Amino acid sequence: MKVLVCGTTFGQSYIAAIARQPDRFELAGILGRGSVRSADTARRAGVPLYTAVEQLPDDIDIACVVVRSSSMGGPGSELARALLARGIHVLQEQPVHHDDLAESLRVARRHNVTYRLGDLYAQLPASRRFVAAAKELGKQLYVDAVCAVQVSFPLLHVIGDALGSVRPWNFVKLMDSEPYSVVSGVIGGVPVTLRVQNQINPDDPDNHMHVLHRITIGTDSGTLTLHDAHGPVSWTPRLHIPESVRTSFDFTAPDAAHLAEPCTSLLAGNPSSYREFLAEVLPEAIGRDLVAMGESARPDQYHLTLCRMWQDLTSQLGYATLLAGRPQ
Repeated sequence: MKVLVCGTTFGQSYIAAIARQPDRFELAGILGRGSVRSADTARRAGVPLYTAVEQLPDDIDIACVVVRSSSMGGPGSELARALLARGIHVLQEQPVHHDDLAESLRVARRHNVTYRLGDLYAQLPASRRFVAAAKELGKQLYVDAVCAVQVSFPLLHVIGDALGSVRPWNFVKLMDSEPYSVVSGVIGGVPVTLRVQNQINPDDPDNHMHVLHRITIGTDSGTLTLHDAHGPVSWTPRLHIPESVRTSFDFTAPDAAHLAEPCTSLLAGNPSSYREFLAEVLPEAIGRDLVAMGESARPDQYHLTLCRMWQDLTSQLGYATLLAGRPQ
């Protein structure tokens, strides 16, 4: 399938994803504003650079819209709908406003093509391992999570996948205390505490994040933690001191056998470096999103619900603090 990539900042990760699956996908071109970076990216990839939807050839199968959506102050949603109207399947990078997502789905149906909201973070190996482990847990008692506001949507996505449901949900901001705003609430009926770094440097929005996202799910038997988007994933059993240890300090008694187990076990590790994460792991996750375009299971309703929940969270957070002029 011939794939067009729209946008050349994070779009370069999509180009790398396409190159990793030459038996499935072929990069057919770059759509950009004609900047030096767009021209250089197209030259390095050996494909045409287009600057308008009207210039596109008729043989494009899929367009990856890696341009900020209207909810983030960009033209991504309007671009997605223009591509859908051309009869091109569209994978659009999150986050997207609920109403934009609903309208894009309507346009896709009208033109008999597929529109899908992409979320590579939910496709990352560490996230997938975390979600799989969470489904093996007993009753989930609480969620404690941390994220940067730029990746608050995928945080909610991964939490929803791990809990198996997002309804009911609600959020109430408790306090602002730099660098984090503290939000309390429930997701899927489970009590949740979120700390969100609601800070952005408008001149360098992809940096200055203390952590992408960290999620801990607590149960009666212990805690499961995704330490960051790249991992690791760990299981920490809850400490239980048996009677034999309390009364006679006897660690050989049958009721103390569990104390010989590891305090924390790694269920999934990290990439060896951020270079590996950015150059290898992220493109692999994007590739899974692209392959999922052809799957019969359509997550449209779930994505619409996630958009509503994300908007509820960001409305509680309010405007981000601008970090322009602060040290790197």
